[in-house]
Amino acid sequence: MDKRMHFFSQKEVIPGSVAPELLGIRGRQANEFAELKFPILPGFIIDTTLASEIDPRAVKKDVLALLNKVASIVGKGFGDPDNPMLLKVVISSNLVITNYPALHNFGLAKPTIGGFANWVGKDFAAHEVLFLVRGMLKIEERIKELEANSKLQAELAGQLGLLDRALGITGPSNELKKEEKPVKIDKSAEFYMDYYARYFPQGFFDSAEEQILITLSEISKMFQMDDQNDNDTALMISPMVYGNYGKDSCSGAYFSRNVVTGEKTLQGSFFRQKFNEGGASGQPIEKIGAAYLKELQRIAWTLEDRFKEIRQIRFTVENGKLWLIEQRLVDQKSTQADIKLLLDLAKRKIIDNAAVIKSIEPLRLNEILHPVIDPSTIKELKGWKGGIAGAPGAAIGRAYFSTDGLLEALKVAQQKGEDTRFVLVVESSFAEDVKAIEVSTGVLTAEGGYSAHASVVARQYGKVSLVALGMKIKGKTAVLGNLTFKEGDYITLNVPFYGESNVYLGTARLIEPDPKESGLMDFIALSKGFLKKFHVRCNADTPRDAALALSFGADGVGLCRTEHMFFQAERINVFREMLLSTDPKDRARALAKLQVMQRDDFYGILKVMAGKEVTIRLLDSPLHEFMPHNDDEIQSLINHMQKVRKVKISKAEIVAGVEALHEFNPMLGHRGCRIAVSYPEIYAMQVRAIFEAAYKLRSEKIDARPEIMIPIVMNASELKLIAYGKKIEGSSYTGIVDIEEELRNQKKARPLEYQIGTMIELPAAALGAGEIAKYGRFFSFGTNDLTQTTLGISRDDFTAFMPDYTLFDLIVGNPFSTLDSRVMELIALATERGRLTRPDLVCGLCGEHGANPANVRFCMDAGLNYVSCSPYSVPIALLAVAQAELERN
Repeated sequence: MDKRMHFFSQKEVIPGSVAPELLGIRGRQANEFAELKFPILPGFIIDTTLASEIDPRAVKKDVLALLNKVASIVGKGFGDPDNPMLLKVVISSNLVITNYPALHNFGLAKPTIGGFANWVGKDFAAHEVLFLVRGMLKIEERIKELEANSKLQAELAGQLGLLDRALGITGPSNELKKEEKPVKIDKSAEFYMDYYARYFPQGFFDSAEEQILITLSEISKMFQMDDQNDNDTALMISPMVYGNYGKDSCSGAYFSRNVVTGEKTLQGSFFRQKFNEGGASGQPIEKIGAAYLKELQRIAWTLEDRFKEIRQIRFTVENGKLWLIEQRLVDQKSTQADIKLLLDLAKRKIIDNAAVIKSIEPLRLNEILHPVIDPSTIKELKGWKGGIAGAPGAAIGRAYFSTDGLLEALKVAQQKGEDTRFVLVVESSFAEDVKAIEVSTGVLTAEGGYSAHASVVARQYGKVSLVALGMKIKGKTAVLGNLTFKEGDYITLNVPFYGESNVYLGTARLIEPDPKESGLMDFIALSKGFLKKFHVRCNADTPRDAALALSFGADGVGLCRTEHMFFQAERINVFREMLLSTDPKDRARALAKLQVMQRDDFYGILKVMAGKEVTIRLLDSPLHEFMPHNDDEIQSLINHMQKVRKVKISKAEIVAGVEALHEFNPMLGHRGCRIAVSYPEIYAMQVRAIFEAAYKLRSEKIDARPEIMIPIVMNASELKLIAYGKKIEGSSYTGIVDIEEELRNQKKARPLEYQIGTMIELPAAALGAGEIAKYGRFFSFGTNDLTQTTLGISRDDFTAFMPDYTLFDLIVGNPFSTLDSRVMELIALATERGRLTRPDLVCGLCGEHGANPANVRFCMDAGLNYVSCSPYSVPIALLAVAQAELERN
């Protein structure tokens, strides 16, 4: 036996003394499965040293001897006229990607075709002859190409095109030109042999023996001529088996576990008396029979342990014998399935915890945190494709085109016990729309992008957000491309993190996430085990959000946006009353009401986060955002103020008050700490509420750790004033420390532990960080505004020109998703300067950038202490930190 030929089977492996590269990739895989005692089809490999120089006469004896050995195992005979064994020839390169064709059905010759047809039927036999012909035509076409015989190459290519269409490989026959005549599969196998024999060496169909020797010779000839081969390719010859060959036969395919849920049960089908699943009705794999099922489980779970991933397996049972045909990786699988597999492998010590963490891309966790659409339920729905993903997931609900309309519809639905799912559909959202987004399932807007208001709020509340730039809303009708829907119609939003988003008219079925069942909670615990000094906080404005984030692994609150608390229906008019009050007594009365509300808010959040820091940002939004914006809101405010003050108030008075607060550029106007300077009583109310909540919790023996953050400072003097107060001739300003001292004295209590810090969101603040750090114990980088003020780009409007900038490579990526290099430089500079003044300065990033893994890595390298992000993004950030720590080690 030529030592360059190597036999393998379930019971016989190629010895380790044979260099693996001699076998090619496919050959090595076959031998690996032989080592695992899988029921693989036996065969032999002509290694790389022989494959390109085969002399048919020299190898004939060995080839036939090996084929007889193979035939004895599968129970057939090569060239047997009654029960012929057919072969496949696999070109086994050492390259991962090759252009060589699949070659099947060798042994179908004139003496054997009748016996084969008796087993499988004449039509199937004729079909298999054509597949044999197709493979050999590709070999001959490549040879003619290498010989530069363009005429014959073109003829062979034409025959291949016609054959591919006939076999349904490249397209329907009606795509052919008039002069082309497709092959019709309505002739006998013998007819096709006679027709195509002209394209192959003489004697190709005369006998099975002659056919395989000619084939090996032609392939070897191609290797010799092909510069790309470089004597680096082997040939593997093994038998074909068929699921329609005898009574106890079937074919099937299955996954090693459920690719959606990750449950460790086989998922797939088998097809009795069928060669494959094409056009067949299958049965669940668990019904195949106990003996077969046990072996299929052993194969599947052994492969999982070996490859550390879910595998898809094809098999054939022929005349009662089970054979493994193929196994490969699975592309279409859920993140949940991957996580459950990895946790299972780690539990059984197949991999360590570090391998689990390294195996999942952080952004894939978006899929497991939000509902997804059942794809089988959208086939009949009319839809639109495109848009910018603001917050991933899937949502269903009745479309409403205003906050008031949605809230009224929700109220009616609750009263009548009807469906309470709604989608807010607006051109763009503002602060007053937060309450609608909070109770909706999703929001669809026509303006903005990933960092627009609707997207940010949706991520905060775990809602779905899609920006459809082409959407037009006219009255009670919305038009989105060819899709038109009216207010009250059901729509379905599908916003995957990867791939294109969709809007469907009608309702699909949702698959809801279950963090515990999905393995997410165990995965989070593993991630946290790799964290060291750097940690992840959350953005939370309610106790519910704080509790959710805590369950997802958050180590405190990095941003509590107090302005969101005032938009609740029972509060907004009290806040508006306070802003429009000209009488100090009226304003004080309204502030007292708000202080009780705020105290309860802070009490709830601090209690949930007991023992962890809670950074509370004092009022930041421009005051005009709180004002009524339509007649209904104005009338609601009039009714409220008349009820409270017992005096009549006109619409004109309200409108005048609103206009007095109007600004031309409010985002750079009267907001944040500037409000505190002009209206110190607002911040004073909030600070008292924080300290009252903290003292109450301490009396209950609960460890409350408030951090008070002053927003939009541009210099140290602002922070110094608000934190420590100031006295000037004829006037004074009461600082945060003064308020705490006053409250402490009233309660006769010991001092409360708290911190004062600031939000760095202006370049001026970053540059002046050294001075600002004198008066603040922590910095929190508000990167949404820092990006806007550094680049001079509005996050709500930049999508209008970003496509043009991207076209000409004027900006890389989305600066509101991935930090711009100039913004990074300011963050690093501010951190360095701040710590020169205060070495123990705590620094964090609390913008929406905090959940982007690339930004997390930068924050760690820049020396920050934490990132803060929406509750649903906490697991993503935790995984990014864990992976970064592993890479550092």
